Amino acid sequence: MTGEDTVAAASLLRQPESPRDSLDDLDSSFGSEEPPSSSLNAFIWALSFTAGISGLLFGYDTGVISATLVSIGSDLSRPMSTLDKSLITSSTSLFALIASPLAGVLADRLGRRSVVLVADVLFAVGALWQALAGSVAGMIIGRSIVGLAVGGASLVVPLYIAELSPSAFRGMLVTLSILFITGGQVIAYLLGYALVQKAHGWRWMVGLGALPAFVQFALLLMLPETPRWLVKAGKENLARNVLRKVYASKNNVNSERVLRSIQKEVREEEAMSKLVSPALPENDPLPSLIHSQHRMTELLFVGGNRRALVIACMLQALQQLCGFNSIMYFSATIFSLLGFTSPILTSLSVALTNFACTLIALLIIDRVGRRAILLRSIPVMIFGLVLCSISYRFLGFPSQDANILQDIQSAAYSPWATLIVISLVIFVCGYAIGVGNIAWQQSELFPLSVRSLGSGIATATNWGSNFVIGLTFLPMMEYLTPVWTFALYALICLGGWICAWRIYPETKGLGLEDMRGLLKDGWGVKESLERPMSPRVRRQ
Repeated sequence: MTGEDTVAAASLLRQPESPRDSLDDLDSSFGSEEPPSSSLNAFIWALSFTAGISGLLFGYDTGVISATLVSIGSDLSRPMSTLDKSLITSSTSLFALIASPLAGVLADRLGRRSVVLVADVLFAVGALWQALAGSVAGMIIGRSIVGLAVGGASLVVPLYIAELSPSAFRGMLVTLSILFITGGQVIAYLLGYALVQKAHGWRWMVGLGALPAFVQFALLLMLPETPRWLVKAGKENLARNVLRKVYASKNNVNSERVLRSIQKEVREEEAMSKLVSPALPENDPLPSLIHSQHRMTELLFVGGNRRALVIACMLQALQQLCGFNSIMYFSATIFSLLGFTSPILTSLSVALTNFACTLIALLIIDRVGRRAILLRSIPVMIFGLVLCSISYRFLGFPSQDANILQDIQSAAYSPWATLIVISLVIFVCGYAIGVGNIAWQQSELFPLSVRSLGSGIATATNWGSNFVIGLTFLPMMEYLTPVWTFALYALICLGGWICAWRIYPETKGLGLEDMRGLLKDGWGVKESLERPMSPRVRRQ
């Protein structure tokens, strides 16, 4: 039986048994909406802010390594080479790549909140390990432990927020976690600027990353699991209580309607699972492995799920291969080589731009829409990268056989060096408003049965691409020259724009249970653009 046949069979398997079932079908059909929610209550804000601390940790780790690389000196028993810097930077990405698919499986088995709690422990251990490191190898181990935490948190936190958010505010609340990332980067640069001149100040920089992890761990113990995971785990009463807090109202009609929609999706997924594979014996020694295999089959061979995976992986790859994190990781190194007297402070301009433009994205994403923002922001990124490439061309490099990373300082204080900073600010502005946060809306693309697995693979794509960028940026700058390095990033952005225009549908205002219908028979771009605008979206 093919994946498409499975979907068709599952839809026929369950016929409406009562008028209430018919109402359920109407409630959760494509184009339906979650109940109106005119405002966000204190409970949702508390959930979002607490979960967002993981973003703060993620961003702080990204920003702090930039300041650390220019201040660490020979504290790790010897001066660091270009390879040492690349390995220290990329080790986090490599282990995040390893952790993210595993975190997706654990999020289904243990719950979303449990994975974040484990990530907090790893964040704290990794930060303290780095602070106490006495060698390059020790630093790489500490960064790798942090990578495991980042891989798990970067997958589960957007998923946790998306599954708890009303659809009218889902984009904004997921973007809030991205705002925490950019805020963490700003804090890292400020601390780096304050501590860079102090003896062993870099140890304080990396060690302070443990503090937010302890805070989040304590707060999360008081917060609930997502209602969608609770329903799937058979804990419907607990799910009902959480939904009543999310959709606070006197008569609880809204929460009951959403609960019915979730229950219906879970029933359909259970029916589909029985069609995809026979029932497992109760004494099967490998039920988890077989379950994961069936979920992978459902993800790859059901058309709508496969299309969701392609879109999510495309956005995550673009987010990294455009070169953004190479700038965040090595901005202080770049500005130091350009001759700026305070490279960390100059890097702060990039981090502040990222924060401010992410704040703009938070305010407009549920009004303008994901697709519309993405198609308008990528050209801004391309312009910034092309301008940067041209500026490097006129800095007057030595021959390509020379060591550019050493001789680039000959162009210090050139107006072209200032233009490079401006071009990077333009690039970061386009990135932060668009793909920097839109890629993390990935969980809304997948149905509940494969949401964790699909999000895990997409997040692994992000970290795999991040690993490549972190490992290759300095060698590319040295051997390809900065001119061609940034030109290559611009070409990648152009390819990303074409892919987004072709296959990425508009998802604003859709409930999580509606996405299966949008992608069932195709990419859904035309259908999403022709879909009547929700009254709730018009009121925003």
